[in-house]
Amino acid sequence: MRHRHRHSPPRGIARPVALAAAALLLVTAPGATGAAQAAPPQPPQGPAQFSSSFEPGQPQPDWTDTVETGPDGRPKTSGVSPEAAPGAPGMSTRTDTGPADSPTAKAHAGFTGGHALRYAGTHTAAGRGYSYNKIFRVNTPVTAATSLSYKIFPEMSTTDLDYPATHVAVDLAFTDGTYLSQLHPVDQYGAPLTPQGQAAAKTLYVNQWNNRESRIGAVAAGKTIARILLAYDAPAAPRTAPAFRGWVDDIAIGPKAPEKPLAHLSDYAVTTRGTLSSGSFSRGNTFPATAVPNGFNFWTPVTNAGSADWLYDYARRNNADNLPTLQAFSASHEPSPWMGDRQTFQVMPTVAAGTPDASRTGRALPFHHANETARPHYYGVTFDNGLKTEIAPADHAAMMRFTFPGDHAGLIFDNVNDKGGLHLDLAHGVVSGYSDVKSGLSIGAGRLFVYGVFDKPVTGGGPVGGGGGKDVTGYLRFAPGADRTVTMRIATSLIGVDQAKANLAREIPDGATFAAVRDRAQARWDALLGRIEVQGATRDQLTTLYSSLYRLYLYPNSGSEQVGSRVRYASPFSPPAGPDTPTRTGSKIVDGAVYVNNGFWDTYRTTWPAYSLLTPGLAGKMADGFVQQYKDGGWISRWSSPGYADLMTGTSSDVAFADAYVKGVRFDAAAAYDAAVKNATVAPPSSGVGRKGMTTAPFLGYTSTDTREGASWALEGYLNDFGIARMGQALYAKTHNPRYREESAYFLGRARNYVNLFDRRIGFFQGRDARGDWRLPPEKFDPRVWGYDYTETNAWTYAFTAPQDTRGLANLYGGRAGLARKLDAYFATPETAARQFAGSYGEVIHEMTEARDVRMGMYGHSNQPAHHIAYLYDAAGQPYKTQQKVREVLGRLYLGSEIGQGYPGDEDNGEMSAWYVFSSLGFYPLVMGQGEYAVGSPLFTKATIHLENGRDLTVNAPGNSARNVYVQGLRVNGKPWNSTALPHALLARGGTLDFAMGPRPSRWATGPDAAPTSITQDDRVPAPPVDVTIPSGPLFDNSSATSQEFTSVELPVARPVRAVQYTLTSADRARAPGDWVLEGSQDGTSWTELDRRTGESFAWDRQTRAFSIASPGAYRHYRLVSSHKAVLAEVELLAPPQG
Repeated sequence: MRHRHRHSPPRGIARPVALAAAALLLVTAPGATGAAQAAPPQPPQGPAQFSSSFEPGQPQPDWTDTVETGPDGRPKTSGVSPEAAPGAPGMSTRTDTGPADSPTAKAHAGFTGGHALRYAGTHTAAGRGYSYNKIFRVNTPVTAATSLSYKIFPEMSTTDLDYPATHVAVDLAFTDGTYLSQLHPVDQYGAPLTPQGQAAAKTLYVNQWNNRESRIGAVAAGKTIARILLAYDAPAAPRTAPAFRGWVDDIAIGPKAPEKPLAHLSDYAVTTRGTLSSGSFSRGNTFPATAVPNGFNFWTPVTNAGSADWLYDYARRNNADNLPTLQAFSASHEPSPWMGDRQTFQVMPTVAAGTPDASRTGRALPFHHANETARPHYYGVTFDNGLKTEIAPADHAAMMRFTFPGDHAGLIFDNVNDKGGLHLDLAHGVVSGYSDVKSGLSIGAGRLFVYGVFDKPVTGGGPVGGGGGKDVTGYLRFAPGADRTVTMRIATSLIGVDQAKANLAREIPDGATFAAVRDRAQARWDALLGRIEVQGATRDQLTTLYSSLYRLYLYPNSGSEQVGSRVRYASPFSPPAGPDTPTRTGSKIVDGAVYVNNGFWDTYRTTWPAYSLLTPGLAGKMADGFVQQYKDGGWISRWSSPGYADLMTGTSSDVAFADAYVKGVRFDAAAAYDAAVKNATVAPPSSGVGRKGMTTAPFLGYTSTDTREGASWALEGYLNDFGIARMGQALYAKTHNPRYREESAYFLGRARNYVNLFDRRIGFFQGRDARGDWRLPPEKFDPRVWGYDYTETNAWTYAFTAPQDTRGLANLYGGRAGLARKLDAYFATPETAARQFAGSYGEVIHEMTEARDVRMGMYGHSNQPAHHIAYLYDAAGQPYKTQQKVREVLGRLYLGSEIGQGYPGDEDNGEMSAWYVFSSLGFYPLVMGQGEYAVGSPLFTKATIHLENGRDLTVNAPGNSARNVYVQGLRVNGKPWNSTALPHALLARGGTLDFAMGPRPSRWATGPDAAPTSITQDDRVPAPPVDVTIPSGPLFDNSSATSQEFTSVELPVARPVRAVQYTLTSADRARAPGDWVLEGSQDGTSWTELDRRTGESFAWDRQTRAFSIASPGAYRHYRLVSSHKAVLAEVELLAPPQG
């Protein structure tokens, strides 16, 4: 053991005082006679505060690599050796330059500054190993208000699922010989603030900075801190990597006033949540967008003005002093960094006296996050040079206020690249221009136009080099006046400069004040966030809840503008009408309101159900805005950014809007249904629209391995088919149009086709080729392998993608108990993020690492495909496991808001947030399209949902706590409720849910009839209708790529079959039949009319239509007879499977 005591006096004691204290100790030492002496007086207490970020000029460690000696005189270490001295006792603790690598932090730096305390060692014992090392000598009193805080960065270079470096915590040695770790302290999340307690809580992320705070005054008031320690303490040796190391920074001790309630709910929302992220590891991958709800624009600070993806890095791009810098404030339309930004325009203040340096690094200004306020309705930052920028948003416009520290005031205008134009009118004080900036996935994005004016005189300006390009970069100088402020009013348009000017006059007219614009935006956010009020929440939970609601209503975005008396938009869905000019778009201008910026593969799961519950009127308006895409361009986007981006799996607007419709949301349901049917029945003309694999999928009953991620396309498709079926049933009940009845029966059959991809040999879903052969034989199949058949996950997660038929799914696994065992195995099988399981991705992708660090087996709450799975225990007859899993996720995966974290993975258009909102309320939209919710475990003691109809839905759980997570019973409007299914219609009327909570699982809702609604109602494996024709010729080859002209054609079947439906698929819709008869025969000679159709038509080429047989019978022969020569691509005869 190496002792490097620095022999400095205790913190807070001046050197003369320290010397006097030492002299006093010498005088009062025991005499030669050994007579008992009075205890020596304690040195006077030091200051009540201590802090160090291990930077020069700050308190430095008094010890290096030194183990604490306990009151018994023995070193507080065992089973641990230092990093550089194997065999010696204790771990290493010393100051260094910070971690060398992190996906989210600046390398070779602390959390603050350029240094941090490094800890490292090797756990050498088989059992418990520990080392409590001395770091600082202090003399700090603890009062009731004293708090301890620090940042910690546990490293994990070699995967070890014991996460050994997380067995660490700051400890305190008191002058009375006790230690903080003995007093049962807890951190801000309620986890024990001890090494083992921190590790067991599983809330520390490795290879990232984590913030820890503890109100130690609650357990140690009246004591005096003598030493600050860092402790490693693990109950057993790590399984894989016995060496551990990490970093600690920003240790602070001092009084902290109790937090007071905030005046506005919007003030709890923090828009920097999720920005301590990167493409390598996501804690949200968001940016601090200031906007009005579902607005036309975002306005955001930018740390990398040359980026069209990651706009704002909380810390990763810090400067040489490890300070964040801003290079611009920008208009943005980014739906996700993975999709990229578009239609941008940047402004940056400068204090340069002459021509400013417009280069990104030259104009960048450093700041501290403590001087930054990031809220939905307001962004403000004071830079270290004293310059202040503030933003208040409107729909198409914003007001920016710049307060300068001196007499020199200027603004630099720029863009991401040179795709644009800038016009500076110095005489009239006007900035205008256009932007063609767009990422590769910004399909259909048109030209953005800007128009801005100022409240102070322009004194100079012009073009300037160094930014995005000579055509987009310029500056203006101003006379800032006595208040040293310059205010800019700026608006945008996708139609033209004149329209931008009109938008500005309408939304922020001349004479409008900054406060009025800010307060109007805040009022809009407060109205939405105030839909939910809760009791029994911590400050962090309030931040998480209201920040989640902010993210929920940040998207989708309006794409329309008020043009005179009409609402119009520049279409990203139709071909341009002409060329763009510097002042006017060439896009087609369309009447109507449109919405954009939504990835439905993500959002269908939770965001659209949340809109339907909280704001059904707005939900209908937004649904109509996406249906407008169909009316304009022929399709609803799978990923609207703003147009038809070819990304992600499934046409999930189908089930999203079906779910809204069955819940009573009002919109153009007939058009939405038609759009969904087109997705489900037409082979699309391009890859950016519709479903993939549609040439064969409707006829095979699955999407084959010819389509990348085919199993995912199929499984998502079955759920969307279920939504179409339920929507068709609802439309039939309203209109009595027989088409809806026939099609709903057809799609309900398709919704059960998931059984076609279940390989009983392996107990998982996997891909099949067009011949029906499985992609892999059992001996080569490993469910841990990512990709191939599956989107952003593996066979484990897609083992449960049939929420529309949970009882049928359970039957595949042997019944409810079998489903429970499968779920247990899922949560017990670890995700290792090992390259050997990277599969078709080739390398470990960020979703794999994020799923590993969720630490719930294969359950990757970090990505959307897993989000429903914890609720499937409701269907397995073990709802108490749903309750436990959901509360674990709520309790430890949405943390870190105060340092730019907050999420366990990508926060996609509000989906990750809406999961939190629903689950914290105690129910979740498991069966999309059914109009019900699955019961979980409410987070708060009381939550009130203020419904749009003026009524309240109140969720009471008075016995709720971190320990009492299990539902003992539920009453709905005072009556016992013994089912895990809650109908939306019941909740939407308002009322009361009274949960009785307890610390142990109960038998509540475990009965066979207590599960969520399912298509399957019995214990048999689903047997959906199948095509009984024998493959032969173009009409029966399971492909719409071939076609045949016919007047009469016999449908080949192998034996007598009882067909209940048949399908016809057009080739060229103009040549499809309009009148025909389906006939059946026993002998091929005498024919019986089974179905006659007249006046039918096909809306699209290569469209599959289903028709029901009113009186089916068993026939050996079938034929289709058209009234004239016609052409079809495929014919199917659908019958229940035999045998």
